Amino acid sequence: MVKITDVARHAGVSPSTVSYALSGKRPISEETRRRIEASIRELGYRPHAGARALASSRSNVLALVIPLRAGIHVPVVMQFAVSVVTAARRHDHDVLLLTQEEGEEGLRRVADTALVDALIVMDVQLHDPRLPLLRSLDRPSVMIGFPLEPSGLTCIDLDFKAAGELCVERLAGLGHRVVALVGSPPEVYVRQTAFAQRVVQGFTAAADRNGLASSVHPCEATPAAARTVAEQLLREQPALTGVVVHNEAVLEPLIDAFEQLGLRVPGDLSITAICPDELAEYLRVPVTSVALPSAELGERAVELLMKKLGGTAVPEATLLPPRLTERASTAPRNIP
Repeated sequence: MVKITDVARHAGVSPSTVSYALSGKRPISEETRRRIEASIRELGYRPHAGARALASSRSNVLALVIPLRAGIHVPVVMQFAVSVVTAARRHDHDVLLLTQEEGEEGLRRVADTALVDALIVMDVQLHDPRLPLLRSLDRPSVMIGFPLEPSGLTCIDLDFKAAGELCVERLAGLGHRVVALVGSPPEVYVRQTAFAQRVVQGFTAAADRNGLASSVHPCEATPAAARTVAEQLLREQPALTGVVVHNEAVLEPLIDAFEQLGLRVPGDLSITAICPDELAEYLRVPVTSVALPSAELGERAVELLMKKLGGTAVPEATLLPPRLTERASTAPRNIP
């Protein structure tokens, strides 16, 4: 392994001069700096992470806080994690993944050490108990999600309320008059998880605005629960012709259940969803959907953090507008 002394010998300077060139703690001549940089490239020297942290008072590590609570759809969560890690590496930062449900205690333990420079916090609740601590920390943070009172925080997310509205507006535009939302698992609503609550708000507002009969049905993330909800919907709303799904795990089982109960998609029933494009595109019946932009959200959350670490002001609120893609699961209402 190449050491700093090897670089110094190759460049014809002292080890302390190499250290100053790396840390920027003391000025050195441009000629000397170029010579050191050339030696670093030629020898393939990589500064030790601990040495970099000591020199810069930075760890070059971001914390990504994703409590893996009940009702979380892990494949989608991992898409966010991958996008954050990929974006962080472009800024020469690593990512410490925190998945335990530890609330304030876990955040404080990490923040009180030199482990991380900044935090990205996910699975945000409307009345999130972590907010007072995040507002008081001396380390920057970004939330992927919007609590009810986001003032004093930096938040970014898809506009889930507008996403719920957009799905209903599409169904209304196709002539559907009775619609239902098949939503997240019940525990997600019990926790008042922000994105799920906002989908319900948007769905209900758009249905009322268009004079549609509507209902909301939380659904466990299992095929059996999808079948139960499908049976309940047809029993309670026999005129149902439009469904919005905000639960990735039951999207395909729900289509199967409706078809087993005698409803063709989209001939008898139109379905829209809020989910990743790659899921909606490759189902047996490709689903009209609002994309879940996990890659963009993760990347932009990291960019906001990098600006905050650099002392640049950033907007408190960033809402990404929803984008709906028409596919084979929606059609005009079939009027007998």
